[in-house]
Amino acid sequence: MTTLDELPIRDDLRGLTPYGAPQLDVAVRLNTNENSYPVPGPAVDAIGRALAAELRDLNRYPDRDAVALRADLARYLGHGLTVDQVWAANGSNEIQQQLLQAFGGPERAALGFVPAYSMHPLLALGTGTRWIPAARGVDYGLTAGEAVDQVRRHAPDVVFLCSPNNPTGTVLDPAVVAAVLDVAPGMVVVDEAYAEFARPGTTSALAMLPGHPRLVVTRTMSKAFGFAGGRLGYLAADPAVVAAVQLVRLPYHLSALTQAAARAVLAHREALLGTVEAIMAQRDRIVTELRARGHRVADSDANFVLFEVGGDQADAWRTLLDAGVLVRDVGLPGWLRVTAGTPAETDAFLAAMEKLSWEREQ
Repeated sequence: MTTLDELPIRDDLRGLTPYGAPQLDVAVRLNTNENSYPVPGPAVDAIGRALAAELRDLNRYPDRDAVALRADLARYLGHGLTVDQVWAANGSNEIQQQLLQAFGGPERAALGFVPAYSMHPLLALGTGTRWIPAARGVDYGLTAGEAVDQVRRHAPDVVFLCSPNNPTGTVLDPAVVAAVLDVAPGMVVVDEAYAEFARPGTTSALAMLPGHPRLVVTRTMSKAFGFAGGRLGYLAADPAVVAAVQLVRLPYHLSALTQAAARAVLAHREALLGTVEAIMAQRDRIVTELRARGHRVADSDANFVLFEVGGDQADAWRTLLDAGVLVRDVGLPGWLRVTAGTPAETDAFLAAMEKLSWEREQ
């Protein structure tokens, strides 16, 4: 059998492994930040009807520009957004890839403050964009001064800011976004994949779009909407940004079935987003319980929690897995990340953490 290294693959791809978390058959899977609650029955029925209505015309290409879906997304986001300020694709990953295709590329650079979403450097690699890993401050925080210093030093063509940040769960002070916008020579992309889980009073970068034509806010329906299997991400930005990504998008990139299903989900958003508060309650429960047991835990405004285990996090990950609970090793020495799910899943995780603590005390 031919190996990958025997093919004329690009040199900068040699030795790499594909992105992805372990897909293991365990009782409690809390490693991929999915919504643990199934899609409600009425929404399932609505999605089924919407898909059935498209089947007879699958011999035709879908709406290339997904205008009706974008209009629905604009209404959901509010902030006075219109259809020409919204763009949709197959997950926020494709959205961000399109942004790098349009504004990054060879002889251009993208900067992100790590640790952050691990797909950003891979998307940069795939688009031939030089990746600049900028450092975060104390406890993985980021101040306006720290961000400005590094943006000025490197002058990147694209800056990625994550709020809430993955894997830490922390939100950005709007002053950080404003300060970066003031000094960044190129585009500023604020990844808000977990925005619906932020605590009350948190300001979205969507409020900063007026007057900032180089600001882009990306979102997803995978998390709060529980639509991970549907693969729908989107951005909000100046109409010129939407025009730019249309230059690089593949023709008919969003299937008619995806568009129809996503519109049905948006029509039933109250029921689907009804799980958000329950997930936030479990997130806060995890934070409180772990801190009470003496663990360092990052503040979280997402549907996951980053916590310190002490010692080798890979060993801790294996102990939790042996107890039937799959969490995420994000590569931070001594730290692991757990998704907030149902109360029963939280019970199982906390029980597994008790086992971990007991074994380390022996």
